[in-house]
Amino acid sequence: MELWIPITVAAALFQNIRTALQKHLKGRLDTTGVTYARFLYAVPFTWVYLAILLLLQSTGTTNINPLPAINTSFVSYGAVGGIAQILATFVLVWLFGQRNFAVGTSLTKTEAIQTALFGFVLLGDSLTIQAIVGIIISLVGVLALYKKKQQTSSACNSPQNSNKISLLTNLTQTITTDRSILPGLVAGGLFAISAVSYRAASLSLEESGFAIQSAYTLVWVTGFQTVVMGTYILGTTPKIFIKVLQSWKAAIWIGLTGMLGSAGWFAAMTLENAAHVRTLGQVELIFTLLIGYLFFKERLTRKELAGITLITAGIITLILE
Repeated sequence: MELWIPITVAAALFQNIRTALQKHLKGRLDTTGVTYARFLYAVPFTWVYLAILLLLQSTGTTNINPLPAINTSFVSYGAVGGIAQILATFVLVWLFGQRNFAVGTSLTKTEAIQTALFGFVLLGDSLTIQAIVGIIISLVGVLALYKKKQQTSSACNSPQNSNKISLLTNLTQTITTDRSILPGLVAGGLFAISAVSYRAASLSLEESGFAIQSAYTLVWVTGFQTVVMGTYILGTTPKIFIKVLQSWKAAIWIGLTGMLGSAGWFAAMTLENAAHVRTLGQVELIFTLLIGYLFFKERLTRKELAGITLITAGIITLILE
């Protein structure tokens, strides 16, 4: 088994736990506060993680391997990925108020498909026929999962009028009437951009081992995100900043699990194509269902389960190319 596979599964598990903790914290903080807590409380853990790796990879008791030198590509890709992840996390937390935990998280699962597309556009990663088939299957699953029930009316009940409604019209109506679909797709796209950007940033560093490269990228990105979002909050709603600090007992666990998840993603994406990593990461759906069932007592309808099954089938088709 290739190393990136167990790393990815572990990252998905930690990310799912962090997401559940964020939903719990949303009862105390608003969307902005919950989003910021995810970054602020991860910062000290990222430094500890990097320090441990440096010590483990040192050649002697006092000789620690030097950190790789940063460059323009590293800074650019890191900044793009960091901002994209901030926006994506914000949208994801907002989605918790629109749908239940399992389905709200599933909305962003087009991330894997979009990562393949962004990887092709930005990094030149190719898409095979099998990958395209996986994309189509997953898109059908998204539509099955989120398409709202048609409202009956005298006009729509008429077979003559019903036949005139095209597939494009149905899709347009679904997108414009369901408040969860577009934000979910946008969140998935932003997560995809961040994944591709993080891989590019890590690979732009001089060769010093995937662990150090990914950890160093994580430290810089998390610090950047904390500064950017902290500056915004202090300049607009400083009360939120104070509430985030006051909620440290709960938020610190979000920081720890968030760091562990991110460390796994960064390491795996340094080793492997980001689209493959994020595709395998869809195992998070299984963790989501278990957490939603065990902790939030949520249930999924047959239609929702069918949609998730189709998405999963598309994911499997993509990763087995």
